[in-house]
Amino acid sequence: MATILVVDDELGIRGLLSEILSDEGHTVELAENAAEARAARERMRPDLVLLDIWMPDVDGISLLKEWGAASLLNMPVIMMSGHGTIDTAVEATKYGATAFLEKPITLQKLLRAVEQALVRPAPRATVAATGVVAPLTTLAPQRPADPLGGPSDYMGHAGTLISQPVATPSAPQGPQAEQSFDLDRPLREARDAFEKSYFEFHLAMENGSMTRVAEKTGLERTHLYRKLKQLGVDLSRNKRGNS
Repeated sequence: MATILVVDDELGIRGLLSEILSDEGHTVELAENAAEARAARERMRPDLVLLDIWMPDVDGISLLKEWGAASLLNMPVIMMSGHGTIDTAVEATKYGATAFLEKPITLQKLLRAVEQALVRPAPRATVAATGVVAPLTTLAPQRPADPLGGPSDYMGHAGTLISQPVATPSAPQGPQAEQSFDLDRPLREARDAFEKSYFEFHLAMENGSMTRVAEKTGLERTHLYRKLKQLGVDLSRNKRGNS
């Protein structure tokens, strides 16, 4: 997993990105302006920087230029903006940015950009020195997936609800695909018990990755978080890095 520096003057954006990236197993450092970003970059030597363009003191493009001119751009940088244009994206590329994310940033676009940036080599020089413009990935927002579905199930002997087994080549230790539930109880309690086991099973199968669980269960990530907290599912048990 990587060490990622998130630079954005909006508290809500910093908090959201930190939650998502931490859940994916990354170590996240936060900065709300260029001064904090400089100090954090020097202190932690991040593997990746998510850098907002519009900040009140020094804008992200200027900070990117500064790092490039000082030969400090030895990590990939993903630029972020809610008011970006193609010209802005091209300018960011000239000074070493590897990707451009337009706000509001969707989960899928963020994780794809981070994954791609972490496997690319860091920029070696700025356009001022080389005259070469590096390739840019521009990632526009998309509509979130609609909440959908649930597991297949059937009624077993003696009125026992049994979830359909999931065929998996190498299932990890943890909740099993086939379980039985006591139905001689109020409907809400029976439903909650089933849903808790269902989500615990998928969390174990996906090594605690909320991203993959959301995709597999057909739930939007924010709704999934609320559901797991409501059911009392232990989110820390299956987090990558703790297993």
